[in-house]
Amino acid sequence: MTSAAPPRVVWITRARPGADATAARVAALGFEPLVEPLLEVRPSTDPPIDLTDVCAIAFTSANAVTAFAERSSERGLQVFTVGDATAAAARALHFSNVLSARGDVRALAAAMAARRRELPGVILYPAAAQPARDLAGALDAAGLRVRQLTLYETVAVEPKPALIARLPRIDGVLIHSAKAAEALVAFLKSHPSPSLAAYCFSPQIARSLHGAGLAAVLIADAPNEAALLALLRPAGGG
Repeated sequence: MTSAAPPRVVWITRARPGADATAARVAALGFEPLVEPLLEVRPSTDPPIDLTDVCAIAFTSANAVTAFAERSSERGLQVFTVGDATAAAARALHFSNVLSARGDVRALAAAMAARRRELPGVILYPAAAQPARDLAGALDAAGLRVRQLTLYETVAVEPKPALIARLPRIDGVLIHSAKAAEALVAFLKSHPSPSLAAYCFSPQIARSLHGAGLAAVLIADAPNEAALLALLRPAGGG
């Protein structure tokens, strides 16, 4: 992990509505958030969701929670989430029985496998068209029945001209996903920013930024937003 001075202006690249929640947390830490997503969530238009034989739902992102909630009124099934932020999104949308794995996809699969006796039916996995991690494969390998359902896709979008004008005065950029990292690399090819520090959710994301010409690339100690935002503070700071 490369060190960097604490940023003042923090560029938030994740898709809305998650970007706005992140911006509020960044502002609470005393930094200036700049929401300019590199990704956009586009919901699918498939038929209504079939919950036949479903005993639980597995969510790996707040976007999946929102996409499901917009298409189904079901709120009583057991919900398993990859982390606390996704769990909070589920509770905010009135899911009544939510358990957070507080980790990554492997931790989520392990948490569900440990409760296999409580999961006699099919686990529904609402996901993006191209999930970053293979939760369905991990659940299947654990002997659980899973039905993956594509509810949305995440596509790259071009930053607005106002972002480009402000780029020299942006100190840090938050990268929540490998797809956002790929979009950032593509953007920086035409808009180099050697003074920009990147704050990454995971080592995989950091690897995607190799050769992007950044001032620093820092990796969160754990795959959650609290650990990601902790990188913004100076070493030993409060």
